[in-house]
Amino acid sequence: MSDFYSKVKNLIDKVEKNNIWRQHECFNLIPSETTPSLLVKICEISDPAGRYAEHRTMKGEEIYFYQGTDFIKEVELETQKEMSDFFNCTRVELRPISGQMANEVVFKAMVKFLNREKSFNQPSRKLRAVMNNELTKGGHLSSQPMGALFNYVEEDPSTGKERVINFPVRSDNMYQIDTERLAELLEKNKPELIIFGKSMFLYPEPVKFVYDFVKDWNPRPVIMYDMAHVLGLYGAFQEPLSEGADIVTGSTHKTFFGPQRGIIVSNIDENDSLKKLWIDIKGRAFPGSTSNHHLGTLLGLLMAVYEMNAFKREYQGQVLKNSKAFAKSLKSYGIKVEGNEQDGFTQTHQVVIRVREYGIGNEIARRLEENNIITNYQALPDDESFLEASGIRMGVQEMTRFGMKEKDFDTLAGYIADVVIHDKKVKDEVIKFRKNFLEMRYCLPADKAIPLVAKVLNSLLPSSDYAKIFADNLLKLSS
Repeated sequence: MSDFYSKVKNLIDKVEKNNIWRQHECFNLIPSETTPSLLVKICEISDPAGRYAEHRTMKGEEIYFYQGTDFIKEVELETQKEMSDFFNCTRVELRPISGQMANEVVFKAMVKFLNREKSFNQPSRKLRAVMNNELTKGGHLSSQPMGALFNYVEEDPSTGKERVINFPVRSDNMYQIDTERLAELLEKNKPELIIFGKSMFLYPEPVKFVYDFVKDWNPRPVIMYDMAHVLGLYGAFQEPLSEGADIVTGSTHKTFFGPQRGIIVSNIDENDSLKKLWIDIKGRAFPGSTSNHHLGTLLGLLMAVYEMNAFKREYQGQVLKNSKAFAKSLKSYGIKVEGNEQDGFTQTHQVVIRVREYGIGNEIARRLEENNIITNYQALPDDESFLEASGIRMGVQEMTRFGMKEKDFDTLAGYIADVVIHDKKVKDEVIKFRKNFLEMRYCLPADKAIPLVAKVLNSLLPSSDYAKIFADNLLKLSS
């Protein structure tokens, strides 16, 4: 027992130390992360965590295969409703547990959809051709043949490689698509699936241009937009469903306020030629890709979308102001900022800098981490490899939520320049500066949230003895 307790205590001590470091002493600038609110976190650990609620549509009725699911069924329906309001859409699939799984569900469904009309003796076929963003030009891994697209695209016999055509980029700005060359490639290759979206994401994608170009094709390609990085900026940054996209996928924990899950949304209606594609998406979500779809994080997602729908205008507006201010400040301190200065370098939450003259991006990112500034190194479009990246990729979304405004990002940009250009040690100054940004915004304030958190925690304690011990320890900590 003593050895067991020692292991447990040692782990908890490390958890506490890491929490304090990341939540109290660091500036977290990774674009693909966020800290959920305390209420979202408490929902994640509530009773639904670890439960099952498998369900599928059978003869027009949604059938659940477990008892004790009335509450989580209500949660799922309510989350669909709130997400429909956020995206202004009619179809919501919540069961993927990551953005990558959401993409794979769509790819599986596309293959099934294309094979619906084949005769009994015809072999099943894969997607004939797909168009996407190239990985080294900022494309998302989950939309690549080496990612979730693996094994769903036909090979070209002449090359032995999948028939994936990459969007052409502009010569004057490699972070934007060259629409003139794009039109030529579309006409030449006639892809069945077009996938927008990136992980290095500075500008909107030309959804309406592509929709207008292909809308009269018969059959026309399915237009999909992986918004994983910019999901929480939907509407303020871009609204692809209104521009012609058939499907939007994403993860719910980057610019969105939620736990780590995935989502698929659409406006495919009953009279649409793609109606059966949505049926296939639901079937590939369950039972095709999930059994238990992590009900604790589903409950947390409902709380997160409540927050998002209440505060999205203020939050989205501040994120976009902060990213432009941050980019401008970094340039003023002598750092090369990627993107077009005329556009403010960025139209999303991301800011990308070029640091190769001061060292490899991998090393610069480590140097920043040693000074409590958390970023990630990034291969830029003209790099040959991620192993010797020239860039650093940053996002303002998490620190915006902790109350940072434009002038605060200017101060932070100064610290980054000290580390990148001058190799200065600024850890102590950074820790002191972070103390100004410990209260989360765009959610219930602490005086309203903490009594609700305590209520849920008390309901999780198995006996009055546990509750008394818990309360006594909270009193000791607070004193």
